[in-house]
Amino acid sequence: MSKKQEILDAFHYRFACKEFDTAKKIKAEDFQFILETARLSPSSFGFEPWKLLVIENKELREDLMPNAWGAQTQLPTADKFVIVLSRTKNSLAPESDYIQNHLKNVAQMPDEVAEMYTNHFSNFLEKDFDLLAEDRLVFEWASRQAYLAMANMMTSAAAIGIDSCPIEGFDKQAVEELLIQKNLMDANEFGVSAMLAFGYRAAAPSREKTRQPIEAHVETVY
Repeated sequence: MSKKQEILDAFHYRFACKEFDTAKKIKAEDFQFILETARLSPSSFGFEPWKLLVIENKELREDLMPNAWGAQTQLPTADKFVIVLSRTKNSLAPESDYIQNHLKNVAQMPDEVAEMYTNHFSNFLEKDFDLLAEDRLVFEWASRQAYLAMANMMTSAAAIGIDSCPIEGFDKQAVEELLIQKNLMDANEFGVSAMLAFGYRAAAPSREKTRQPIEAHVETVY
């Protein structure tokens, strides 16, 4: 089988799994592989503006239930349950500790290059994408980066026969308040973007994958 066919098979295999087989557990090395594909995912400016909370605590999962209507079957059955956090406007300000640490210590840029990059990012936020017009816009931009990591996690999971489900069905404010109360999130640094459940399907999908033809999404400009 060709590598291309293996990748397409993973996309065909993946579906939004609503209920998982609680008797089947993900091997530690397999889940680390999934997490590593998130770590290696691309992000705008390379800033990796996300954090993954892996919720193993059963009581916390139960506490999430009243405010996560889209995860009522996944929270109790998924072997791994992840809350995806994205960085806020404060956290991603060009002069913030996070950005400056990333430039100087992660990317290891010389001071003069870091200063140039800081100015470039500031111009991007203020002018190119007009992200400073409203406080939430930077968080939404960071969430778009986090979704790249999420997509890679789901595809890599499918490639090794592990199921997943992305979830946006929750009360964002209530979930954030719970995480703050549990000292799991600093509201100055992060907000909740999405949830992800992983495990092994309890049953096969009820129908074939349906998608529009490629012509509905692709237009070639000559």
